[in-house]
Amino acid sequence: MKLRLFPSCLIAALLVPMTAQADPAPFDLTGPTLRVGVTHGTTTLPIAQVPKLATGDRVSVAADLPTGKKDDGTRYLLVAAFLRGATEPPPKSWFFKAETWKAKKNALALTVPEGARQLVVFLVPESGGFDAVISAVRKQPGAFVRAVQDLDQASLDRARLDAFLDGIHALERTRPERIEAVSPLLSRSLAIKLKAECLDLAADLQASCLTQSRDSLVLADGQNSTLADTLVGAPTDLALQLSATPEGGLGYYSPYIGVVRDLAKIFGAFQSTQFRYIPALARARDDRLALLLNAAPSFASPKSVMVVAMPVIETGLAQTPTMRRAEADRLVCAAKPDLVLPVEGAPLIYATQFAHDMMLRVTTPQGGVVELPVEADAERGGYVLDQVGMRTAGLGSVTDATLHGRWGFTPFDGPRFRLQVPRAGGWQMVDTDPESLVVGRDNAVALSGPTPSCVESVTLVGAAGDVPLAWTSTGDRIGLTLPLAKATPGKLALLVKQYGVEAPERIALTALAEAGRIDGFTVHAGDASGTLAGTRLDLVASMSVDGVTFKPGDVVRADKTDRLALVADTAPPFAAGQAKTALITLSDGRKRSVKFAVAAARPKATLIAKSVVSPPASGLPVVLAGDTAIAQDARLTFSVRAEGTRFSPSDRIEIATADGAMTTSVTSGRGLTVQDDRIAVVSVEPGKALGVSAHGPLVWRLVQGDVAGDWVPLTTLVRVPGLGGVTCNPVCTLAGSDLFLIDSVAASSGFAGAVRVPEGYTGATLAVPQPAGGTLFLRLRDDPAVTTTVAVKP
Repeated sequence: MKLRLFPSCLIAALLVPMTAQADPAPFDLTGPTLRVGVTHGTTTLPIAQVPKLATGDRVSVAADLPTGKKDDGTRYLLVAAFLRGATEPPPKSWFFKAETWKAKKNALALTVPEGARQLVVFLVPESGGFDAVISAVRKQPGAFVRAVQDLDQASLDRARLDAFLDGIHALERTRPERIEAVSPLLSRSLAIKLKAECLDLAADLQASCLTQSRDSLVLADGQNSTLADTLVGAPTDLALQLSATPEGGLGYYSPYIGVVRDLAKIFGAFQSTQFRYIPALARARDDRLALLLNAAPSFASPKSVMVVAMPVIETGLAQTPTMRRAEADRLVCAAKPDLVLPVEGAPLIYATQFAHDMMLRVTTPQGGVVELPVEADAERGGYVLDQVGMRTAGLGSVTDATLHGRWGFTPFDGPRFRLQVPRAGGWQMVDTDPESLVVGRDNAVALSGPTPSCVESVTLVGAAGDVPLAWTSTGDRIGLTLPLAKATPGKLALLVKQYGVEAPERIALTALAEAGRIDGFTVHAGDASGTLAGTRLDLVASMSVDGVTFKPGDVVRADKTDRLALVADTAPPFAAGQAKTALITLSDGRKRSVKFAVAAARPKATLIAKSVVSPPASGLPVVLAGDTAIAQDARLTFSVRAEGTRFSPSDRIEIATADGAMTTSVTSGRGLTVQDDRIAVVSVEPGKALGVSAHGPLVWRLVQGDVAGDWVPLTTLVRVPGLGGVTCNPVCTLAGSDLFLIDSVAASSGFAGAVRVPEGYTGATLAVPQPAGGTLFLRLRDDPAVTTTVAVKP
């Protein structure tokens, strides 16, 4: 249906602020009712289903009026006139009248003549009214043409407004909490200006806010109207910000109120002292036109003439509405219990009965056609489908369907839809690396399946419970976000439930810990172990290179980097300089690879000999049995032989406690003497070099440049107490310092009847057994396996 465009002069006039001009009276008075039927060819429709008339149509019009007395002067004539051009007065033969008070003459039977463009109906006082109407119309045909156009348009706009208000008031009575969700769909369906600020109010206040200033709510419906496009913007814009557009008068203009003002001007132009013309808006329902007036009729001069516009007469091919799918790229699920085919662009399908006998024409897998009844629902934004018929249609997995019906007398096809019938199976995660599902953040994922439009719900199942997820549908995929910000690593699952499919489909997922990074791997030729550097190396489960498997040891954290020792069962046959690629497997199954080059073999040396020189004792001398231990004040000298390498002046020997807590380095000229390129001699006082607290097994290794050899056992460092002497009177007492370094004291090597020294002993004397043969036997705490003797004089 082609709508009238508002002239620029009229728009300019309407841009004057409302405070500068009086508002026209609202159409809130109930007038009489007309009964109208239209016959086109052999088909008769009630007026509510007729958007346009055509040449040759037969129109029946009758008025529901009380029968007046012959002489009371209150009787109405029902007058009809066909109009043509604005400058072409219609012939008198195009005027017809019926005497509403006479049973056999109270209706009009009209046939639309060739050349007619409008049909207007008048309710005229009997006395002189018919001739006055003929004279007024023929004198000012253009004014009446314009009046009929505006009345027709205003009635259509009023129908949309009433549909919107009826919907809001129905929600207010039954489901006020739904107003916020439903009003945008009503607004879009009926092209009504939505006052978004009303939705911020409490539910019980939203309806009254939305329905205030009702005359300024209606927007042009967008059919072939560039002005409406300017006002409304994108057809799916739910906000419809009319007041922001200069064309909209910055809040002062709407098509409906503009037409009403226009009518006031036009009707004022052809008033006379005898007759006053009152515009009447027609609210159509079936064959009834209920008239709404903005002024009370008067039978005193000037007498009132009510003017009613009939549908405009088509001049060419019948125009049908341009409906479009509200969601152009979306498939529609045939199994959805509240299936709605989203339609926009033709608000009159929701506000009038012009579109009737609407069906969804569906193609079956066998190539046949099934027609299913549909009904327009502005609140839901489209046509609602009869689900009973859909379930019995026997559709394939994807089916073409077209909206089809009649627009008045004219068959028309609406938009096409692609219906999907759900089936089980086929859902999977796509375009998402499974290793990107990391805890500590939300993760966007995409799922692909056979019928995305039929997804009813998506649920994330994990250790924390079931979490319903929101999703969006595009093509054959749905997109959603996994809330893993506070999740823990582990197994998850997505349950995809589809309409019409009983069991949800399960998609297994794994929430992973942050994998960190792999910086590199270092291994020397001939070694069975190497060192991996990076972060979060505690997640490493194993590493393989050329079929050789390395198992992880302990992670050491240093300088914001993890270092992980990896050990193979046997030394792999790597040669120095070879380029290799290691495959690392994390504990959650993820894989990482790292490239490395095999380093040169580490320097190696063997112990040849060692000797110990102890300083003279200031008190009783303490003698360590064997050569496996030295006192902390003794000097150790040992010699080493290079294996597979040669000594150089830059080499060094490192000595450390076995736990690595204390280390010293001996270099050339500072305790290290190179005899030749194969033999080197080291002289060191470990007690001084490592500190007074150093004790226990000591190890050494050869370091050449930045490469160190393996640690090799050297000796055991023990701390020895200072002993002054033994006195027996009759009990024997041992005097000295640092007696806490003694574990036990005995008179024989078998340590029978030994005296235990308490831990942390701070005394300067200690009761001991009677020395046998002038000798006491000691066990020191640093190495109880070494027996120490002390020669005493009882």
